[in-house]
Amino acid sequence: MQVIERFAQYLSRHNLKMTRERRVILDHVVSVRGHFDVDDLLVRLRKAGHGVSRATLYRNLPRLVDSGLIHKVEMAHGQARYELMVGRHHHDHMICLGCGTILEFESPEVERIQVEVCRRKRFVMTGHTHQIRGYCSACAGDGGARRAARKQG
Repeated sequence: MQVIERFAQYLSRHNLKMTRERRVILDHVVSVRGHFDVDDLLVRLRKAGHGVSRATLYRNLPRLVDSGLIHKVEMAHGQARYELMVGRHHHDHMICLGCGTILEFESPEVERIQVEVCRRKRFVMTGHTHQIRGYCSACAGDGGARRAARKQG
């Protein structure tokens, strides 16, 4: 099933319509490679001549997340980035507090431990987001990690 059909079905289940703005947003989200934020998407839309407002993006990105088409990555200071999940499988993130780089990783061991902890606690997991915050090698090398350690200590 195509992305547009999946989103249209999601909208229909929620008694919503596929508006021109939603279609334009979806088309641009699908074309983004990697992680993006609202400002990135807004710039892309405006460069393409679309008058989609920031408010429209903020109203519709959660719908794309809820539909499962994109994933929201929580950043520091209440910021968020998004990524298209169509054709991709689950992965986790390491987020650099210095430069904002997002490194993706997969770990069968982490997945196994999560399942085991849920089993022991009799908890039914329906999904998870695993994020490690810290400093990439470039930022740690310039003292970023040392400064953060001093703030915490």
